[in-house]
Amino acid sequence: MPRTPILIDCDPGQDDAVMLMLAMNAPELEILGITAVGGNVPLAWTEANARRICELMGRRDLPVFAGCDRPLVRPLVTAAHVHGEDGLMGLTLPAPTMVLQRQHAVDFIVETLRARDDVVLCPVGPLTNIAMALTKAPDIARRVRRIVLMGGAIHGGNVTPVAEYNIYADPDAAAVVFASGAPIVMIGLDCTHQALIGPDQIAALKRAGTTAAKATVALFDFPERWRPHLYGGRVGFPVHDACVVGWLLDPQAFAGRDCRVDVETASELTLGQTVVDWHGKHGGAPNAQVIRDVDAPRFLDELLRRLSRP
Repeated sequence: MPRTPILIDCDPGQDDAVMLMLAMNAPELEILGITAVGGNVPLAWTEANARRICELMGRRDLPVFAGCDRPLVRPLVTAAHVHGEDGLMGLTLPAPTMVLQRQHAVDFIVETLRARDDVVLCPVGPLTNIAMALTKAPDIARRVRRIVLMGGAIHGGNVTPVAEYNIYADPDAAAVVFASGAPIVMIGLDCTHQALIGPDQIAALKRAGTTAAKATVALFDFPERWRPHLYGGRVGFPVHDACVVGWLLDPQAFAGRDCRVDVETASELTLGQTVVDWHGKHGGAPNAQVIRDVDAPRFLDELLRRLSRP
């Protein structure tokens, strides 16, 4: 079967690490490269963590590129309180030895999307690299097959009452991406908060004992962080970014609709909010397919199956 070529832009990050391992265990996907951006932790950590995961999974063949170390116009806001100072709290890996590519991530994104028109761009961190690429080369908005991103929310945020971290970290970049005209699939908190790794999944991964399974256990086996009141009574921790790969592998497990999405960049109160016109009140043309729901058991079963592969 033909493989789907993808380019992953990430800021590892615990859930980024699981997303990378899932993508590497999906032969249906052809990973053209991994670009890193400053986000969950500073760029020096995110690019190194991307290489660490490649080495852990025996994928030293995958090129890793460092990109923007700060948002377009604002200071970097990290999420180290969630992911740890090194981004991979719970998982101790040696310093990477595989080479970091010399080319800047933004240039690699532009070059890759100009070279072919079948690439799916998968950003799962702040959208700084993507916005810079679209600004430098607006033509790639017409060439990218699709941008499937993790970010935003219809209802509620995880940084402020209304803003999700990836969008809040660089709302100006997010505004550029949503206004670019590129085909976008937005997978936000409404969806990812339904897909939790909890006690049952941790137990299954411990039984599997593969490299990816053991790494995921190390990253997510923190019962003190399981807050059922945040997730409708469900016990566990969201694997936000893995939902992007889950959608690529099994889009029928996800449900949403085409909507107009605008990003708040001015208000101190609602900075970083993705204003999703779910009911068509705005009158503007839809610019994204917004995913609201996931068949969580189906997705999690597939996640566990893939991570349990030797």
